[in-house]
Amino acid sequence: MEQYFSATQKMEQEVMFPSLLRGVFPQQEGAAPAAGGHTDLYERYQLLKAIKPMVEKGLASVTDQSPTGADADTPSDDDDTMDAQLEERLSHHLAGLQQVLTHLTRDTNALTRRYSQILEQISPSEGQPSW
Repeated sequence: MEQYFSATQKMEQEVMFPSLLRGVFPQQEGAAPAAGGHTDLYERYQLLKAIKPMVEKGLASVTDQSPTGADADTPSDDDDTMDAQLEERLSHHLAGLQQVLTHLTRDTNALTRRYSQILEQISPSEGQPSW
């Protein structure tokens, strides 16, 4: 998760003019192709920016919802079965979350690299700013 947060923070710091990403499509090496294949990097940037607060917020909104009373009345015989099912479900969801975060991190890094390439093409003589 730290890699994801680091990648999004770097993207937000480097991509100062997102409009430069309009009409630019992801390169094959770093980013997975979009489902429709027609998503430019500007749309992807907007999506990555929209997803970030949801990831940061995490389960807070889910845990705010109180469970129903039906779960409290489970007989004790089934506790071991329920525990095993909960462990299996948690493991499954954590693996899925890890895959999603890896995908988002890869896309974020690819977008940031591509933005840097665009800036270099615009002003190749200036290079990186020296603060």
